[in-house]
Amino acid sequence: MKNLYLLIMAGLIIMSCNQNSGTETSASQETKSPATTESVRDGVFIHITECYSDPHRVLMPLKMAVMMSEDKAVIVYMDIHAVELLVKGAKDLTYADFESAHNYIKQLADKGVGVYACPTCLKIAGFKPEDLMEGVQVAQKDKFFNFTQGRIITLDY
Repeated sequence: MKNLYLLIMAGLIIMSCNQNSGTETSASQETKSPATTESVRDGVFIHITECYSDPHRVLMPLKMAVMMSEDKAVIVYMDIHAVELLVKGAKDLTYADFESAHNYIKQLADKGVGVYACPTCLKIAGFKPEDLMEGVQVAQKDKFFNFTQGRIITLDY
């Protein structure tokens, strides 16, 4: 009977120790979690390839970029035909219930959001980097990885 009593007591002590250990770990994780969340912002990489032939596929991602930039790190990469929208003197693009392409690009530039044009696509379209409108830059591969310390979510249009 004495051995049974000792076994029960030992079991209760072990269970008690495990509960405290789990609570301490959980509490310390909760303490660290908010600081980590606040210091690291997730990023959104938006890739646009279309131009005048499909305004919805251009304006929807630009609108999303503006909206996402309120609380996420955002980068916009435009290649293929989309580079035609990014040069000085380019005809503005409008569609349905959206603001214009030039308006979205200006809003992004004002917020410090990188809007990048593919250098090869720019050249194929007959333009040079100095032809880009204000607020647009030639793409650099390092910018694709260094614009955020958090996760990167990609939206491809």
